[in-house]
Amino acid sequence: MSAAGLERPQVVAHVQQALHYTLFDCKWVPRSARLLCLGSAARGTGVLQLHELRGGRLVLLREIEKAKPIKCGTFGATSLQQRYLATGDFGGNLNIWNLEAPEIPVYSVKGHKEIINSIDGVGGLGIGEGAPEIVTGSRDGTVKVWDPRQKDTPVANMEPVQGESKRDCWTVAFGNAYNQEERVVCAGYDNGDIKLFDLKTMSLRWETNIKNGVCSVEFDRKDVNMNKLVATSLEGKFHVFDMRTQHPTKGFASVSEKAQKSTIWQVRHLPQNRDIFMTTGGAGSLHLWKYEYPAQRSKKDSEGAEMGVAGSVSLLQNVTLSTQPISSLDWSPDKKGLCVCGAFDQTVRVLIVTKLNKV
Repeated sequence: MSAAGLERPQVVAHVQQALHYTLFDCKWVPRSARLLCLGSAARGTGVLQLHELRGGRLVLLREIEKAKPIKCGTFGATSLQQRYLATGDFGGNLNIWNLEAPEIPVYSVKGHKEIINSIDGVGGLGIGEGAPEIVTGSRDGTVKVWDPRQKDTPVANMEPVQGESKRDCWTVAFGNAYNQEERVVCAGYDNGDIKLFDLKTMSLRWETNIKNGVCSVEFDRKDVNMNKLVATSLEGKFHVFDMRTQHPTKGFASVSEKAQKSTIWQVRHLPQNRDIFMTTGGAGSLHLWKYEYPAQRSKKDSEGAEMGVAGSVSLLQNVTLSTQPISSLDWSPDKKGLCVCGAFDQTVRVLIVTKLNKV
């Protein structure tokens, strides 16, 4: 092995645990060695499991059954003191749970007519300025933003205009929450549309199409002036958009990379280094990437308008863990290189990625 090879990060499977249900999402509980598994039991009910990492094993602390399968969850809109979990389920319900007493939600709203595919939170955990808000994206074609302090009605509702066909929204993410006023939501749809909604002006700020269903979108940081956005797609490609410079007609510069032949289910940026991110694949693989900025991030076009310049992406490491798609991944916000992922082989895996400070 070359010296360079020794310096490459390694992805080590630390613990793996078989589950008795279909796992859709997994999340670290902030400031703890605990993690949550969210999914669907064989009889069509929802499962919420709380595990604790003790040495080399996962200990099940509690398991709660819910009426509807749970598709997605976020801690992003809660305080570090409360650490309330917001979830979206197959019935279109947005619920917020106190994990100390998870029998009855502390907040509940029938948010959508159909399944909530994706959820994200901002303004909590001391990350991002402004109100604590939750965004939900649904098969019913709408994207809604909720403030848990307001009952029943969303603070923003992005839906197809009259006459426009409704598209299944597969993924949503907050960004640009660097002060009290600014905030955006990015949404990705089954037909390849990516839309950027500006919540300050309540308008569509930008849209593009990547020609294949958009499985996951994520900003490299929620709480900075928009910097980069990664979008992953059904046919194994992902796109990195440089969000610093928006050209009047061309929009944002981007670089795309074909990671594999199968679907890229999710992208997650390393909390401690926004230029490193992991993609999860349909063939049970994980790919760890690093983004390299160009010498200059913007240039002037022939008309004198500023346009962005895309950087490049390099593969740091890849590993195949499962024969089934890895559908969810969450980095620990507290321990660099610690992550959890869930796959459709009904297994949750805790992984350690080494040497991240060397890249």
